[in-house]
Amino acid sequence: MWKLVNGKLTQTTDYTRVKFRTNISKAILVELCEIAIKHDTHPNYLLESGLQQILSNGTITFDKNLRPNDRIQYKTTYDKELLENIREFAKQQNVFINDIIEYSVKFIDLNNVKNTSYKHRIENS
Repeated sequence: MWKLVNGKLTQTTDYTRVKFRTNISKAILVELCEIAIKHDTHPNYLLESGLQQILSNGTITFDKNLRPNDRIQYKTTYDKELLENIREFAKQQNVFINDIIEYSVKFIDLNNVKNTSYKHRIENS
């Protein structure tokens, strides 16, 4: 992200984002990458959209017996506040965060997703 300070652009780290590593279905990840390319975004932005929808719904209907068998490690960044809310929600619902992440794919709102240039935005300070 860039900040405009006294008429000069300064590149800064976006402290509202945190690194997070989890395991996610490879098939879901491939699907997310295809959707991301098609809609000029990143897979983690797509997931954030779905996660926000789940939080706003307030419930999750998840069958633990239907977990995918093709999970691989996935490292990315998420909005810090969103991830904290998802952690709390996972505890309340008695499920794992990666289960919620995979479930959130059904709720992605393509009209409300950040585009690839979001990380290069300019903010006034």
